[in-house]
Amino acid sequence: MITVETTINADIVTVWDCWTKPEHITKWNFASDDWHCPKAENDLKNKGKFSWRMEAKDGSMGFDYSGTYLDVMKHECISLKMDDGRRAEIEFFEDDEYTTISETFEAEDSHSEEQQRAGWQAILENFKKYVESVK
Repeated sequence: MITVETTINADIVTVWDCWTKPEHITKWNFASDDWHCPKAENDLKNKGKFSWRMEAKDGSMGFDYSGTYLDVMKHECISLKMDDGRRAEIEFFEDDEYTTISETFEAEDSHSEEQQRAGWQAILENFKKYVESVK
């Protein structure tokens, strides 16, 4: 299991909306500026499906981050199972005007733990930057 987290200067409602609404997901769900998220579908409920497309802007590669929600507790926690069988949990903690997101996920075998941690952290930092720009 790998955990990444960040603290955002925004309230829990704003953070939750930006994390869960497709019109926001497409604006932050990528690790670097040469990637983008052209499409996001999100049925945020227990047993609901999600599919967020991530692609290199030059079209050289891409993949779907997709799976099923196992448990959704609004403004608190999202547990999910990715289509490849790995699990992840996203926790939201509010403290005054700040919200911390902690994301724990099962590692995959194709990349080192360090690469996976760096990639997921980069996406989380991109999320933070986006939320703080729209709040």
